[in-house]
Amino acid sequence: MNFHQLIDGMKKYKSTETDICLHCLGVMPEQINTNVVIAPWWEPKSLALLGDAEYLSESQFSAIKVWNIKSEICDITYIKTGIGAPVFMDALLALGVTKCKNVIFVGSVGSLDEDIGIGDIVIPQYSICGDGASRYIASDTLRINDVFGTKVEPDKKIFDVICRITENLCNKNNVKFHIGRAISIDSVFAQYAHIDEILNMGCNVIEMETASAFRAAEIANLRLAAVFSVSDNTVANKSLISGRTESDMKYRRFVRNNLFPEIITKVFSEMSTEK
Repeated sequence: MNFHQLIDGMKKYKSTETDICLHCLGVMPEQINTNVVIAPWWEPKSLALLGDAEYLSESQFSAIKVWNIKSEICDITYIKTGIGAPVFMDALLALGVTKCKNVIFVGSVGSLDEDIGIGDIVIPQYSICGDGASRYIASDTLRINDVFGTKVEPDKKIFDVICRITENLCNKNNVKFHIGRAISIDSVFAQYAHIDEILNMGCNVIEMETASAFRAAEIANLRLAAVFSVSDNTVANKSLISGRTESDMKYRRFVRNNLFPEIITKVFSEMSTEK
């Protein structure tokens, strides 16, 4: 599947590229900046040091909201999509009809390794597809070439830049940084029954959107990588449901509030000089 096929499929039923952007994102294509932060759940107030955020709109799906942020280094569009691969993937694909080039996916990730603690930073080097949305863009047909269980990677250039900048900032701030081997799943409730199988796949983190995001970004000709904050650790009995301490959460808030904005602005500054 390529991006032209996806766009032509909508144009066949009389939709324009402007219609696509307005429907999926709630804004006109020209309102989107070259550099975009996209997040399933966090809003700009979680990363306030990025700069002043101007709320633009929400799409027809109220979970999807868009802001523009003027940082000291560059203009950034910030998109909150809602949780899960389908809505996240659609918002990301819609960026393909805008001038967006660089995307940083920020959010939470669950740890499956006792050495990856709550609040630590994780950058996934690949994601195993455990979602259904990826199947709609992986091939020209739905019945063959199923990608469930296969690996997909972020853009190598922005991944390398994020890793280098993050490692440097973590070393300066005594924060732990890890390379992630992710799996994207569709159900928080049902994941626990499959943890042993997932561990046997070699995964050390678990979340819901990276597999579809990496695939969609490549199709839409976007440079995308993810940088995550660890929200829970199932194997250490600190799950989303129970076990996390106030000390865990205080460290997590410090890292997210202080390091993430600096990572984002430094990465966009460097990527903006790339041709």
